[in-house]
Parts: sequence; structure tokens; C-alpha cells
Amino acid sequence: MIGYVKSLQKKGGEIKMIKNITSRIKSLVPRNKKGQTLVEYALILAFISIVAIVVLQAVGTQVKSKFSQISSALSAS
Repeated sequence: MIGYVKSLQKKGGEIKMIKNITSRIKSLVPRNKKGQTLVEYALILAFISIVAIVVLQAVGTQVKSKFSQISSALSAS
């Protein structure tokens, strides 16, 4: 096996090329996943916020009318 590797090194540096490719691939893979987790949490928070805003807008008019009924009932008594 060692003789095969040495023959590849003599033939034009295929081993050096393979090491170069693997090091480039390793550099593309993130080592620290904290930034990725932060982005995921931010996306979840944004989604929850959008859902909350839509629900409050849809329910808001009904809540406003109920408060108006309660207010007028309290004013009348």
C-alpha cells in the first residue's frame, strides 16, 4: 500500500490534490453551529409573531364589540 501511495506521489501529486480537495470541503462545513441555531430560533420567533398578529387582527373586532357591550351595560346601570 505504501508503495502505491509513493508511486501516486511521483506521478503528479494526486495525493496532494486529493488532500487539497478534502481540506476545501472541510472548510465549507461550518464548525460552529451556534449561528445556525440562532437563525433557526429567529425564524421560529418571526413565525410565531406573524401568527399572533394575524389572530389578534381576526379576533380583535369581536373583542372590541364585546368590550363595547360591557361598557354600555355598565354605563346604563
